[in-house]
Amino acid sequence: MKVYQSDQIKNISLLGSSGSGKTTLAEAMLFEGGVITRRGEIENKNTVSDYHNVEHEYGYSIYSSVLFTEWLGKKINFIDCPGSDDFIGGAITSLNVTDTALMLLNATQGVEVGSENLFRYTEQHHKPVIIVINQLDHEKANFEQTHEQAIESFGKKVVIVQYPINAGDGYNALIDVLKMKMYKWKPEGGEPDVLDIPESEKEKAEEYHNALVEAAAENDENLMELFFEKGSLNEDQMRQGIHKGLMARDMFPVFCIAAKKDMGVRRLMEFLGNVVPFVSEMQKPVSKDGTEINCDPNGPTSIFVFKTSVEPHLGEVSFFKVLSGKIQEGMDLQNMNRNAKERVSQLYCVAGNTRHKITELVAGDIGATVKLKETHTNHTLNSKGCEYILDSIKYPNPKYRTAIKAVNESDEEKLSEILQRIHEEDPTINIEYSKELKQAIVSGQGEFHLNTMKWSIEHNDKLEIEFIKPRIPYRETITKMARADFRHKKQSGGAGQFGEVHLIIEPYFEGMPDTTIYKFNGQEFKINARNTDIVDLEWGGKLIFVNSIVGGAIDARFLPAILKGIMEKMEEGPLTGSYARDIRVIVYDGKMHPVDSNEISFKLAGRNAFSQAFREASPKILEPVYDVEVKVPSDKMGDIMSDLQGRRAIIEGMSSEKGFEIIKAKVPLKEMHKYSTSLSSITGGRASYTMSFSSYDKVPPEVQDQLLKAYAEETQEA
Repeated sequence: MKVYQSDQIKNISLLGSSGSGKTTLAEAMLFEGGVITRRGEIENKNTVSDYHNVEHEYGYSIYSSVLFTEWLGKKINFIDCPGSDDFIGGAITSLNVTDTALMLLNATQGVEVGSENLFRYTEQHHKPVIIVINQLDHEKANFEQTHEQAIESFGKKVVIVQYPINAGDGYNALIDVLKMKMYKWKPEGGEPDVLDIPESEKEKAEEYHNALVEAAAENDENLMELFFEKGSLNEDQMRQGIHKGLMARDMFPVFCIAAKKDMGVRRLMEFLGNVVPFVSEMQKPVSKDGTEINCDPNGPTSIFVFKTSVEPHLGEVSFFKVLSGKIQEGMDLQNMNRNAKERVSQLYCVAGNTRHKITELVAGDIGATVKLKETHTNHTLNSKGCEYILDSIKYPNPKYRTAIKAVNESDEEKLSEILQRIHEEDPTINIEYSKELKQAIVSGQGEFHLNTMKWSIEHNDKLEIEFIKPRIPYRETITKMARADFRHKKQSGGAGQFGEVHLIIEPYFEGMPDTTIYKFNGQEFKINARNTDIVDLEWGGKLIFVNSIVGGAIDARFLPAILKGIMEKMEEGPLTGSYARDIRVIVYDGKMHPVDSNEISFKLAGRNAFSQAFREASPKILEPVYDVEVKVPSDKMGDIMSDLQGRRAIIEGMSSEKGFEIIKAKVPLKEMHKYSTSLSSITGGRASYTMSFSSYDKVPPEVQDQLLKAYAEETQEA
């Protein structure tokens, strides 16, 4: 296969909501470029990109697929990204390594919530966007409505390059206002007849043409002068203006296709080859130390591994982008993340489940290799002396969590290895082995996301697993002052044990003043703090430990043991066994024995005194509360509000954005279990949401009663 140079390579992301036709477009592009000789169909489970068993099971894309085609002497790498919000990681990964996004819109559905979300990610990554309106051959296709929604959602920079003449069942022609020609297809699609624009369309075509000329001229001062001078631009000048407008995100051209019939795909590819930016023209990636990495074939070799997957008969496949220099078969590189050497024994250009051997790839190109020993997703590999290292790709916070375990306990170790591999393949799946909850917690972007993972483990790894409702990481604290003392005394032959601790506890908050006098049951206790330990707790919050011992009632060497006993009880709160936090403890008195006092005695005395005082200090259970933002169509606003209120949500604000309503609320984590599923069910998949940790707040009294009762039953059974 030909080795393409940096100025011959274009890297494209195929984005769009589920059902917009990305995989079908990918098939047509591969076919037109001669990479495949026959177009597959999703219904027949024979497409190049959706080749995993689980994708055949569900009928749409779950994994992003790396593909390439050759067109007009150029190589177009493109990544077919899943449309479901549950698999957003594939789109984010793709936007990090490609230079332009094709945003597919379904002409029957218009701009969907998924399209809006994906467009926001293109904004964050500052990528050029081409809008492709697909499925114009569907009987319910509505180009005008889809175009209007695109302007409403993406702004007035949306500019028509093509519009259909007869969208719907008999669709077979479009007007291209860049070339000012009509493209007309026979029923089988493919190569069109290029005709003059009919009289009936000339006025409309001229109107769109003038708008395109003006938009193109706005991006170049010289073109603007030409435009004012001549009143128009020729085709090459328009391409130049569109090129600059794309790169600056000042123009979002609109193209028309019917991908299933291969109508409009050739012309779209021609535009990609002629107008969209080359990799060498785009913003340079920046290494962790702030160094810009030039897309220079003559520079030091540096590659970034953006995706790994395990393929049947091949093992682990590493997909990478060449950041700088050239990579050749047999080359030794240094893994900068693991400080390990790797030999690249084989190189491939990849088209889904097919691989084409190649001996060399240059800066800007995308390829794959196999059987690297230490290399995983987000790793940078360099030639000797090169110090580039890229930051890991950033993904959204998880939205759905569940506990997971193997049905057979003997398989737990195997499950752990599988989950680690899955996280490396899909970084949006997070694994946590919680000592606090005594559960393995797996988190992802939605219930379907994790159900897909479960299907894969059970069918591909042949390991039976089950999901369990995850426990909630509650916290315990106190709401008032309390005092307690405890004497630990044990005598059973030989050396005895003796330790007595008197202490006061009170709620702690940042900036609280030091109290010097406390009153309990009419008795006054004067406190003179000798020294204070501030313990930042691993689980959040603080423990303030104050030594106020006077007269040597307890030797200073026993204070660490008392603190240790208190910490043990903080790790297993008296109410529900949850971590305790935000408490100030003052040890003000006690007693020792000249022979029998030791560290264990004072640890136990401190632990029990703290436990007694905690129960008398009006203890409360705290629950994690999350900031939740829901984006919902206006007609479903009331239903979503009612559902949130049923989840103990506190609505904090509402606003409108491009045809959608945005609800901001604080919601307890306990109430967010399976929210993604409920939201999809209520809105027919038209809404989306994000969530991030906010704070710990007190649970309502009735919820605390339920938790105390459940804990009592659990401990009794144990």
